[in-house]
Amino acid sequence: MTGTERTDALDLERQVCFPLYAASNLVNRAYRPILSPLGLTYPQYLVMLVLWQDGCRSVGALGERLYLDSGTLTPMLKRLEAQGLVRRVRDNADERRVNVSLTDEGAALRERAQSVPATMFGACTNWQEDQLHDLRHAVNELIDALNRRDEAAKPEAVTRRKPQAAVPD
Repeated sequence: MTGTERTDALDLERQVCFPLYAASNLVNRAYRPILSPLGLTYPQYLVMLVLWQDGCRSVGALGERLYLDSGTLTPMLKRLEAQGLVRRVRDNADERRVNVSLTDEGAALRERAQSVPATMFGACTNWQEDQLHDLRHAVNELIDALNRRDEAAKPEAVTRRKPQAAVPD
């Protein structure tokens, strides 16, 4: 073994999580000047992508799709609503559920956002499209594996208590 080889499992360079974390931060930073003219942050852009693609979604469904909890998502949705891009409305069938939909202004923003993916791709000047496809595929496989692990770690299906039949005295 040479003096430059690292064998400590806790070396930062050996961690899979660190390059993912660093790349996430750098991607956020790269999106900032691209999204700023649209008045969006990167997480807000992700919300808008889902709504442009799927239309009206519940807050819970948005959170599930974007891996965000309601404590993070709700303030973000309030800011998007204050900007006039989305509207939040309680579901008539279930008052606990809040649905999020695009306003006309939010739908119109989609046209202005059309150049965002190509501009971001241009920021990765030394990457070929197939390399980005392979990277996205590998990261999605990691996400799927982690989701399977989380599902397996959940206790057996948690069932609600069924009402007990009345027992005569």
